[in-house]
Order: sequence, then structure tokens, then C-alpha cells
Amino acid sequence: MKEFKKFISRGNVIDMAVGLIMATYFGAVVKSLVNDVVMPPIGMFIGGVDFSALKIVIQEEQSENAEIAIQYGSFINTILTFIIVSFSIFIAVKVYNKMQSKLINSEEANPLKPTEPSKEEVLLTEIRDLLKK
Repeated sequence: MKEFKKFISRGNVIDMAVGLIMATYFGAVVKSLVNDVVMPPIGMFIGGVDFSALKIVIQEEQSENAEIAIQYGSFINTILTFIIVSFSIFIAVKVYNKMQSKLINSEEANPLKPTEPSKEEVLLTEIRDLLKK
């Protein structure tokens, strides 16, 4: 139990949990973006087709049996969601890398000047030097 507490209390486990939760809800936001914002105009441009309703019916609904159909419209929506998420991540990583390279370049152009030692450090250095003699 002690090892488990140590494992759970490490920062990277908490970071991973937060990342997983954020990814889950980000996926929900993107799915809503695709289904509610992107797909209606695309459907209108191709003649009012709603991709989510596209399907190939294999067996019609009967009194006791539900309809059996291949829901390829939902598959199209899922592919479009994947493309939008992938593109969003690509843009985010690209912006992050650009910011990192600017930060690194600015640090290389303006290297940190060495700081003067404090009075205590100077005094301790002198004492050390005296003790060596």
C-alpha cells in the first residue's frame, strides 16, 4: 500500500490523469464542432445531405427486429472529426515549436551575464584560500 501511495503521489501520474480528462472533453468539443458547425454547411453545399443519416439498409425494421444498416454517414463524420483533431494538434505543435525556437534564439542572442558573487561568497572564498595556506 505504501508503494501505491508513492506511485499515485508522483507528479507524472497526476499530469497523465489531467491530460486524459482534458483529452476526453476536448474530443467531445471537437465532435460537437464537427457535427453541429462543420457538417451542416458541408451537407448544404452537397445538396442538403446529412452525413449522419447516410446508411445502407441491409434489413428493414420488422415488428420484432430492429433495422440492420451500415451507418457509413457516421463513419464519414468520425473521419472528419479525426482530420480536424489531427489538424488542430498539428497547428498547436507547430505554434509551440515556433515559440520554443524563438525563445532559444533569444537566449542564444542574449546570454545571461555571470552574476557577481555575494558578499558571503566572497568572504567564504577568502577564508577557504587562507585555510589552504
